[in-house]
Amino acid sequence: MEIENGTKSDLVLDSKFAQIKAKLVKQLPLTLRWLALMLTTTAAIGMGLNKQRKTAVVAIVGTKPISQTFTAEFQQTTAFVYFVVANALASLYNIMFVLLRPCFKGKENKLWIHILDLMIMVIVATGAAAATSMAELGKNGNVHARWNPICDKFDAFCLHGGMALIASFVGALDLLLLSILSLVALHRSVQGQELVSLSV
Repeated sequence: MEIENGTKSDLVLDSKFAQIKAKLVKQLPLTLRWLALMLTTTAAIGMGLNKQRKTAVVAIVGTKPISQTFTAEFQQTTAFVYFVVANALASLYNIMFVLLRPCFKGKENKLWIHILDLMIMVIVATGAAAATSMAELGKNGNVHARWNPICDKFDAFCLHGGMALIASFVGALDLLLLSILSLVALHRSVQGQELVSLSV
């Protein structure tokens, strides 16, 4: 009798665990989408508000120093502008998807969701890659082209830009996971249609 009660309680526990697991798996895409929204928004805002001014003495005339104010901001580099636009576009796409999620419930929308997820992931990844190449140039310079590094002079600008890059790369990874999940959902819906057509 105790063995039967033990197995019944194990079965009940297993079924509750299976229900919890099913709920978590069902909520995973939405959770990943919210995470992607937060990461890409953080990256876009972090780089978009990134600006630093420095005043330096450029010459001395007689005994009077002549100083000039230099400004580093994201608009000065097209790669950083593309980075901000790419992450803002991904944020907009994800917030629109979250708000309009009930409209995308049908099986026919899974293909479009997968294609759009892939496109947004590629846009964010290329924006992060382009910005990273410019960030590396700003940090290390280029000896062959005689471009001096600027991060030793604009350290806060480089630090904030680096944090935005990290957020964007993690966001791109998150969007890759979303693309894989949408591909799995698309594959399952296609398999279900094949099974229905075979049974008819």
